[in-house]
Amino acid sequence: MKAVITAGGRGTRLRPLTHTLNKHLVPICNKPLLFHALEKVAAIGVQNVIISMNQGDEELPKIVGDGSAFGVSISYVEQDEPRGLAHVLRLAEPLIGNERFVFYYGDNVLAGGLELYAQQFVRNRSNCHLCLVKVAEPQHYGVAVVDGDRVITAVEKPQTFISDLAITGIQFYDESIFEAIKYVRPTPPKPPRMIPEMDIPPANQWLIDQGYKVTYSEITGWWKDTGKPKDLLEASRLVLEHLVSSQKSTIDSTSSISDKCIVGKNTRIIESRIVGPVIIGDNCTIRGATIGPNVSIANRCKITQSTISNSIILDDSEISLPSRPLQDSIIGQHVVLGEQHHEGRASKLLVGDHSAMVLNSV
Repeated sequence: MKAVITAGGRGTRLRPLTHTLNKHLVPICNKPLLFHALEKVAAIGVQNVIISMNQGDEELPKIVGDGSAFGVSISYVEQDEPRGLAHVLRLAEPLIGNERFVFYYGDNVLAGGLELYAQQFVRNRSNCHLCLVKVAEPQHYGVAVVDGDRVITAVEKPQTFISDLAITGIQFYDESIFEAIKYVRPTPPKPPRMIPEMDIPPANQWLIDQGYKVTYSEITGWWKDTGKPKDLLEASRLVLEHLVSSQKSTIDSTSSISDKCIVGKNTRIIESRIVGPVIIGDNCTIRGATIGPNVSIANRCKITQSTISNSIILDDSEISLPSRPLQDSIIGQHVVLGEQHHEGRASKLLVGDHSAMVLNSV
């Protein structure tokens, strides 16, 4: 079995982070989203992975490499524009041939592994096997209607209720999907998008209509599509719950750590309280701070006199907020966040495009 993993798109809902960082490289628990996906497919014995990316993206292949770090071989295909997921498969077809494959959206995060779903796909001799999950707002997803062990209808973002089973970004196919996508018509673009897209649910529906075997598994654990900041924070929280504690640095005698915590190399924790689950990267300094729960701090960060919870902090950032607790936040790379006390309590800010900031009164 091979794998196709998506790592393209513009990530507009995650701006400003994605102005300088591919959204699939945004870290969850100090590990890029895409790395989580690669580990999942490698664990089911996949040896050949095709990653779709934006045309001209030179950074992603440099960071991900040839796949040897994950025990797989990686090939890359480029999309000139975000033309939809069926278009991704069209680009990947020459590299897949007539082999079975798993189609994994690189911004999806899943509890547990893919082994059960892959086994069901093979055992049932399905042409298509979808992983479904119950959602509260199905109008925002492609959804499936099921009967017994079969999917009988697949619709992209229905505006009237037909099912609460969303089609996740984890799907298994044989070569019949390549015939199906020949019949997918691009849908008109919805603002702010400008390019028509070829969606996957119409291809799944074509398989159903032509009598192919389309089966499913229902994911009973958690699954997250990390397209929005709140989804990133929720995915981070869920992954942090499964941390195995590890401390590669010395914690001073005036500091305390409770619950699960990972501390990287050459990190100093001084006069601070760490309330897990928390992960702290290499070469950080945490001084006079309370960190946690549910916090990821990347490498080379400096946190002083601050209280931080339920947040993600990327590389090389400095935070000093003695009077303002920080929570439910995502802080990008090379950010300096601090306070300056003076009469009038005016704020001095340098805020880039597509940023979001809330200043509480003090």
